[in-house]
Amino acid sequence: MTSRSSNRLFYHLVAFVVVAIWGSTFVFTKMLLLAGLTPAQIFTLRFIIAYVLLLGYSLFTHRFLLFSSSWRDELLMFALGVTGGSLYFLTENSAMNYTTTTNTSLIVSLSPLIATFLISLFYQSQRLNRVQSAGSLMAALGVVIVVLNGRFVLHLSPIGDSLAFSAALCWGFYSLLMIPANLRYDTLFITRKVFVYGLLSMIPYYLWKPEETVIFTASVLSVLDLPVLLNLLFLGCVASMLCFLAWNWVLKKLGAVIATNYVYFNPVTTILFAWAVLSEQITVYFLLGTVLILLGMILVDKYPKLTGQVS
Repeated sequence: MTSRSSNRLFYHLVAFVVVAIWGSTFVFTKMLLLAGLTPAQIFTLRFIIAYVLLLGYSLFTHRFLLFSSSWRDELLMFALGVTGGSLYFLTENSAMNYTTTTNTSLIVSLSPLIATFLISLFYQSQRLNRVQSAGSLMAALGVVIVVLNGRFVLHLSPIGDSLAFSAALCWGFYSLLMIPANLRYDTLFITRKVFVYGLLSMIPYYLWKPEETVIFTASVLSVLDLPVLLNLLFLGCVASMLCFLAWNWVLKKLGAVIATNYVYFNPVTTILFAWAVLSEQITVYFLLGTVLILLGMILVDKYPKLTGQVS
């Protein structure tokens, strides 16, 4: 195996590990919800942890840069913080208050299709060829089979489904905006900006719902409980700080389209984690859908027409 191919294999491995970790976060988030924290509070706390750690590392390594080189780039960083942070998490979590988890998971997991469409509109060099497009659609079909799990009945909810689609749209725009950001700034700076603007853009939400400002009062008491604290530290240190750093790096290495297709594995890793931890059953539909996702991903990467990828 050549150095180039081994490097590329490593990039794919990192992308898969990140998606696998994100697929496991439902258990940790559920435990925090049961402990009395709200989705907005969980998001805020995990992003605060991630930002403080990255800020400390930046200062320690003398790689701290306060602002981007232009106000346009600073607006780009703000947009990344909103689309990949506050707005994405709020729409995804709020969707489950109006529609089923199945609907939400299915719609959000199809975000690679949205990302591929948006990126192809603005970057001709990032467009998939026919084989890659067929592979992406095959992987999307695999997601549908995995999520529905043989129950081919969806309970339509205009509000909930619209919120879930908004979350998928946010991730699509995040993937699109990461292309120019990665060309001009390093991964550490971008990721730190995502966290800080994700937090700042939550301020209007807390002004709209002032009752949730008890995040540092009553909710702090539950955070002091060791199991809750450990879950929160996992979400902040691993699922947020390390995974966002790794994901933004992989977007630069593999290209936004190919990397984003790994989101198709999210429901697969979620079900595997539930099987390992909660003893949930693995069905033939899960196996069939997983095979389709794997075959689709192989096709997407087998004919790398995309340019701008670093080996």
